[in-house]
Amino acid sequence: MKFPRLFGRADVPSVKESAAAYTHVMTPGQPVWSPRDYAAFADEAYRRNVIAYQAVNRICDAVASVRWLAFRGEQELIAHPLLELIAQPNPMQSGAEYIRAKVGYYLLAGNGYEERVTVAGQARELYQLRPDRMQIIPAANGLPEYYCYKVGGKKVIFARSPSGAFDLRHMKAFNPINDWYGQSPVESGAYAIDQHNEAMKYMQALLQNSARPSGALVASGDTVLGDDAFQRLKAEVQDQYSGSHNAGRPMILEGGLTWHEMGLSPTDMGIQEAKNSAARDIALAFGVPPQMLGIPGDNTYSNYKEARLAFWEDTVIPLVDLIAQDWSAWLGKPQGIQIKADYDQVPAIVDKRSALWDMANMSDDLTINERREMKGYDPIEGGDVVLVQPSQISLSMASEPILPADISPDLAKALAYGHDVK
Repeated sequence: MKFPRLFGRADVPSVKESAAAYTHVMTPGQPVWSPRDYAAFADEAYRRNVIAYQAVNRICDAVASVRWLAFRGEQELIAHPLLELIAQPNPMQSGAEYIRAKVGYYLLAGNGYEERVTVAGQARELYQLRPDRMQIIPAANGLPEYYCYKVGGKKVIFARSPSGAFDLRHMKAFNPINDWYGQSPVESGAYAIDQHNEAMKYMQALLQNSARPSGALVASGDTVLGDDAFQRLKAEVQDQYSGSHNAGRPMILEGGLTWHEMGLSPTDMGIQEAKNSAARDIALAFGVPPQMLGIPGDNTYSNYKEARLAFWEDTVIPLVDLIAQDWSAWLGKPQGIQIKADYDQVPAIVDKRSALWDMANMSDDLTINERREMKGYDPIEGGDVVLVQPSQISLSMASEPILPADISPDLAKALAYGHDVK
């Protein structure tokens, strides 16, 4: 094939690359820093906010409860080294602990970094790496040249292997304004998290102040307090009458002073509802129904069962499928293995499937094989008939006239299944 040379064209390149990928890189070989502070996210959201803490834990626990399956084509593999690796990824963590860390990092940072240790070309151990310690160094072609993991003064470089693959996997959430790092749900719920934290601080301050509204000391007549008397009275109020441990202690006044208690302000009255509203927004950012977190207010679902099913279908299952596809591409593809999740044991899905089965069993216009298909089973021979109540005979037999008592069994069966009889 000499056509490119005959027509004065250069040889067609064998490597295909994105025409626009190189525009993502302004300084090739230099680290790209994350635009967000992961430590602040983890501190303000996970450590200090009970709603975000519980939302993250609910998602982590749900994903960690899923059973994983391995397939080669359409064949399910009962046992495979990849399943053993997922069940025991490293000597320090069980499979459930590892997945909780994986999902937790992903939710708080919008990024997850996973390291694999290979022996003789086979992945033997997996480790989760903290997102705030990772830097991405881009190449000129718009792809990562290598990853740099820094801890203190030490750093580890993850470069491409001779085959072009990394022993590091970066799973990131979609970020419309950053080419290298994902966006965390904490970013979207940052205002709500701050409002909820401030509401908790306000209520804590109110509780420490005898758990009741403040008041004022009013001097009657021409009584005037000097500086020394004012400072002494101020210190006495703070030491002996403020704080929860002094609640209910009677106040002793002197010098014509009277105590006037002040009522709750509109801010005081509405702070609890503002806190609940912020809590619902935090739950919304993570995709957890507020009803599952015990947040009062407008519940979208009529009961906890519906909320749990929506939580699985809208939040957990998409995340589990994302992890399964990511593992399949990174760990399973070299071995021709596909990782999938087994939802048959998930209580919320089982309840929904049970309702579907009940509907199929009670239907009078479905064949046996149509019912089996709805249940996920293969068809059976002779199952393409509709059974009717009360004797569970075929619809074709029910529409036929009553047969003589001396008819042969073979002929009766043929008529029951609608076969032509000559």
